Amino acid sequence: MYKVIIDSCGELSEEMKADGHFENVALTLQLEDLEIVDDETFDQRDFLEKVAASKEGPKSACPSPDAYMKAMDCDAEHIYVVTLSSKLSGSYNSACLARDMFLEEHPDKKIMVIDSKSASIGETLIGLKIADCEKAGMSYDEITRAVKEYVAGQHTFFVLETLETLRKAGRLSDLKAMIASTLNIKPIMGSTDEGSIQQLAQTRGMNKALDRMVQCMMEVTTGCEDKVMAISHCNCFERALQLKEKVEKVANFKDIFIVDTAGVSSMYANDGGVIMVV
Repeated sequence: MYKVIIDSCGELSEEMKADGHFENVALTLQLEDLEIVDDETFDQRDFLEKVAASKEGPKSACPSPDAYMKAMDCDAEHIYVVTLSSKLSGSYNSACLARDMFLEEHPDKKIMVIDSKSASIGETLIGLKIADCEKAGMSYDEITRAVKEYVAGQHTFFVLETLETLRKAGRLSDLKAMIASTLNIKPIMGSTDEGSIQQLAQTRGMNKALDRMVQCMMEVTTGCEDKVMAISHCNCFERALQLKEKVEKVANFKDIFIVDTAGVSSMYANDGGVIMVV
């Protein structure tokens, strides 16, 4: 028996929700005086409208150790917790604290907390990797080694339609945001090995940005036929399909799937943003 707990920045596909081995633990979104729980009640359209109308940028709060401990309280012998990059959130530290407290009462359990060094469908793919290893009959120690190797080789890329959220959050000056908007500049962003965010390139226009993002992905990706790629989008399914088609022209992945961003990922990506992880 095993269970995979993923904080709510990691989207669960419909198949994962039906599988029974996966569970999300919710972060909380904060926008002015509003507090929005990132669970099945999250309304993306309403959230994006509120973000657009607000002068302030949204913020997120990580799950409490108690929330993680409740998810750990199950029949599974092997429990895996996948969190947002520790460079972006306190979710990882909260999960580690929960693990330590839970093991004091349940020393027979085996619990691995995984810093995804990613977000969104990066976490999703790690969860699927764990499930594949468990289904293959690998031992817990073998799985922990395989997952660590998988995380080390994973790469995250994203392009944003608007830089307003970054501007409101104080991570981009008003002048830079205005220039980027006026010139239709789209930065191509990616993860670092440590799990923080870096700019890889920039183009003018979204179509060129998607092309460049695919190029950046191919520069660091080998053995595509043995790998699964995931794409998440914030309110732009056609753009996600366009990205998928661009990838299929240059690489033959074992599978490519698309999901809509949940709450925290919608906050980061904002309206029109796309994320790609392999």
